[in-house]
Amino acid sequence: MTPIKECLINNRTDLNPIWLMRQAGRYLPEFREIRKKNTNFIDLCLNPILSEEITLQPIDRFDFDAAIIFSDILMVPYGLGQNVEFKKNFGPNLGEISLDALSKLDEHQFTEKLSPIYKLLENLSKSHKLKNKDLIGFVGAPWTLLVYMINRVSPKKGLSSNFFKNLDLINSLLNILDKFVKIHIKNQINAGATLIQIFDSWAGLIKNDFDKYLYNPTLSLVEYTKKLGVPVICFPRGISDYTKFCKIVNPNMVNIDYNINPKRIIDNIQIPIQGGLDPKILLTDKENLKIEATKYLEIFKNHPYVFNLGHGIVPETKIEMVEELINIVREYK
Repeated sequence: MTPIKECLINNRTDLNPIWLMRQAGRYLPEFREIRKKNTNFIDLCLNPILSEEITLQPIDRFDFDAAIIFSDILMVPYGLGQNVEFKKNFGPNLGEISLDALSKLDEHQFTEKLSPIYKLLENLSKSHKLKNKDLIGFVGAPWTLLVYMINRVSPKKGLSSNFFKNLDLINSLLNILDKFVKIHIKNQINAGATLIQIFDSWAGLIKNDFDKYLYNPTLSLVEYTKKLGVPVICFPRGISDYTKFCKIVNPNMVNIDYNINPKRIIDNIQIPIQGGLDPKILLTDKENLKIEATKYLEIFKNHPYVFNLGHGIVPETKIEMVEELINIVREYK
């Protein structure tokens, strides 16, 4: 059994497995070399040969306990037929939605459009480099995908003023997303994913109707994934009540963000916990990194815990700081 599954299934507290969100990405010089020659991000995600190389780059360099596939949560809107572009220094830019076209889409068309992702997983599942490691597939939670599909750009500056104007559109999209995100989960598991992580990157924007937008849609995905026999991790970034989330949604493990005081939740969350460290700590110095990383290891030393960050690793991160973090985690007793 892999170290992460030992934590998840057997509640082991003595292993301290580690992987990092966005571990296959821009902080790696070898990734930047590939990206220089492949400027279209969507095309890169749909290139199983290059995506495999990128997914394995952090495994080759750091020997993490899991590989997370090089892909994006917005591959689901892309698979649904919405135009998705990534603009330099701007981020994602999505096209208009056609509910009529979405309602006519079937599972075969969706699966065919995203088939390179499943090919990537099939290839990775055969890699000797992932022996005794988990292969993580992932999806965006329905709320976060809804945000991108209607807002059409990143909501860093907030949702558009007319976001909730068309509730019929919102309700239809939530139903469509429930169906097709489940298909994407199933396809990833069938292709070799051993864990699924659900990213609700904009969960913190939900101010009311938590059942409708946060709990019920995510619970539906969690229950579905569990029925397929694969553990599921949830990352509802930005929410204030992780305890309530865990009680209602009950994933196999929850990833906490860096705004949460770990001491406050340790007594209230029974399930395994992942993450928490602020990625910006990796931009400081080794002494500070040791203090902050050890804090999480100390707090969770008697609780099943997988070391990770409270958000994705930032592009400015130096390789030696990642190496130092791994040493701190693996040498901790």
